Amino acid sequence: MKITTNQPFYILLLVIFSLSQSCKNEVPEYATQTVANWEASRTIYLQEITNAIAGIDTLKQLPVTDPKAKEVFKTLRIAFKKAEPYASYLNPPVGHRVNGPALPIYKEDNEKTMNPVGLQKIEESIYEGETSQGQYDKELTVTYGLLQNLKKNIEKRELNAPRYFTATHQQLLRVLSFSIAGFDTPVSQLGINEGAVSLQNLHDTYQASIQSIIQAKNEALDKQFTLQINEAVTFINENSDYNTFDRYSFTRTHLTPITRSWVAIRKTSELWEGNQSTPFNFDAPTFFEDDSFNVSFFTPSINKNPTDEQITLGKKLFFDEKLSTSGTMACATCHDPKKAYADGLVVNKSNTGEALQRNTPTLLNTVFQQNFFADGRSNSIIDQVSAVFTNEKEFNTNVHEFSTSILEDPSYLEMFEKAYGGVSTRNTDVVKAISSYVSTLNSFDSKFDRNMRGDEDTFTKEEQLGMNLFMGKALCATCHFMPLTNGTVPPFFAETEREVIGVPETAENKELDDDTGYYWRFEAEQHKGMFKTPTVRNAALTAPYMHNGVYTTLEQVMDFYNQGGGGGLGFDLPHQTLPFDNLTLTDEELSALTAFVKTLTDDKIEDNY
Repeated sequence: MKITTNQPFYILLLVIFSLSQSCKNEVPEYATQTVANWEASRTIYLQEITNAIAGIDTLKQLPVTDPKAKEVFKTLRIAFKKAEPYASYLNPPVGHRVNGPALPIYKEDNEKTMNPVGLQKIEESIYEGETSQGQYDKELTVTYGLLQNLKKNIEKRELNAPRYFTATHQQLLRVLSFSIAGFDTPVSQLGINEGAVSLQNLHDTYQASIQSIIQAKNEALDKQFTLQINEAVTFINENSDYNTFDRYSFTRTHLTPITRSWVAIRKTSELWEGNQSTPFNFDAPTFFEDDSFNVSFFTPSINKNPTDEQITLGKKLFFDEKLSTSGTMACATCHDPKKAYADGLVVNKSNTGEALQRNTPTLLNTVFQQNFFADGRSNSIIDQVSAVFTNEKEFNTNVHEFSTSILEDPSYLEMFEKAYGGVSTRNTDVVKAISSYVSTLNSFDSKFDRNMRGDEDTFTKEEQLGMNLFMGKALCATCHFMPLTNGTVPPFFAETEREVIGVPETAENKELDDDTGYYWRFEAEQHKGMFKTPTVRNAALTAPYMHNGVYTTLEQVMDFYNQGGGGGLGFDLPHQTLPFDNLTLTDEELSALTAFVKTLTDDKIEDNY
């Protein structure tokens, strides 16, 4: 409608009002911003996986000894890191083979061992020069096929909000757990710079897909996020040396604020609310919160989301000695809350008081694993508790027969009624209740956590050095992954690693311990002396250490690793997964490592100790 100057002014106002109402009803205020351009981000991922494949093609034209191979490899890895969020999200097993550790893979289905492949193996071949040209060519061919597989997944699967936000959340954790810790690139040490690549690529895909939405809804948040990314990338580019990189400052000052902003961006976008079927609590603002990880993800399907009544029952049962046939042993006998849910003994004791084979681990944060016991013989926390019941040297009780002696305490009748609708004829509800209680024994409010999330600024210079060593030169975080510090592998948390490190029989370090660990499962030589990687959290409270309790102090543990484990001590360990080399840590650095480990102690637990 054309408005002329001789029309009454009120008509003009009426038309303006009508047009504004029409805009509100027919064209939303942020119409051009409310639809995310997911295809633009998928195009970035697809282009980069194509670039990575081209890098393999280029390497195929070069001898493994050609100096140009290193530069091509560096470019290839950068391309893969840009494609990794979506590529590995769509196919975690293949993504992990492309960028997993350069170790032989034992196939449990046919009990055969596959040679290592993927980028980390190619890295070894190029940088260490100990691989034949024929073997190197095979590594390139297999990795090429894996990358092609990932490319097909990206081509077939459209990007959407749940996939994008999950994939980017995973990649943020990879920066913390892998890139700056050296896990991705143990030989070339390119991981620090690749952290910057991942962060810049996060912003690039954000800019391509949803930035306009955030700008329209919260311009300040968009500017804050962009500034944080730029400052983090600059920090890395100016301080990229592996040994001197300040992981403490980077994590606290850059990565944690970026994570906070990313969570805020997801919420502001209103495109996806998150879900509880993944390891992450997507609403947790950092990776260092009490609830950053979903307990339900790690618990068996038959025992997810227990009620308060079931947990309360489990706690009472945990301390009840009548569960054991002898009437002298409860869960708390070996897992004493006053001893950080361990027992302080070199090895635990049987129901008759005799010494058993292994040291008692803490139950704190034990739920965040995919196998249990030092030798990994149980696949769930339910199985672990059941195994204690049936072990003739522990509870010596049939899981399928209810321990009626506990009903001498009449309060149990009411508690079972509230928890499970009555008393079962079997101990299965007892096992589930105890498992539910143990799953609540989680501790993420240490000095370390509070400093990483910015609640306080209390790390000493020695503790900062210790953290930088833990995640760098000392290689601790390549097995004890941040932030859980156990061997459950981020970002999918589908497996808990086992390692051969060569623990000695005594603290004199003269002979190898004869406990064969995971060897029981397949009797494969590479599994001899293999044990699950435990958490380092609250380690200051859980001496003595190692599966056999051989070391009484953290200082002894640090010295063992500094010497290169059993292999470094001179033991015959052809399958040791720990590097044999002496870490050459100084006394000052060893002390700093110990100081840092002490920051992983939860104050609430320490108060009970």
